[in-house]
Amino acid sequence: MAKQEPSSAPVTREQLVAGLQADLAREYKAIIQYVIFSQKLDTARFQNIASELEKHAHEELDHALAIARQIDYFGAYPVHVPATVEVSEENENMLWADLHAEDDTIDNYRQRIKQAEELGEYALAEVLQELIKQEQDHQIDLASALGVVPNPKMRKEKGPKKGK
Repeated sequence: MAKQEPSSAPVTREQLVAGLQADLAREYKAIIQYVIFSQKLDTARFQNIASELEKHAHEELDHALAIARQIDYFGAYPVHVPATVEVSEENENMLWADLHAEDDTIDNYRQRIKQAEELGEYALAEVLQELIKQEQDHQIDLASALGVVPNPKMRKEKGPKKGK
């Protein structure tokens, strides 16, 4: 999922909740990918990151719970379907899929923080800022395993196209 483009119209709570629902679906996707990839990375080069991905899966579950809690706070029922899961048989493609997913998640959380602050929902903004810290740690772990720069704005390599 690409990041949402900012709109000139004021954000509504319904739009904020819809964004949180999409964020929750991305967290489910991350959990699934990390569970699969942590077990399928099969070369010595990637053994360290494989064990790290198991930790990431647990952290993503914590993120999903935090987002679901916020959705419930707004009186909505949390979504139960993940965003489209990307799988691959190629080790590097698995890691690129995870890195791209982290990039998208961070972009979307930054947008959600702006929306929350616009609506005066500062506690939500703080929750999301904490999640971004962990997501950036995930970016660093994945980028390090791939030998690329973690920050997507500074990264020259783009990896395989999504879905490949």
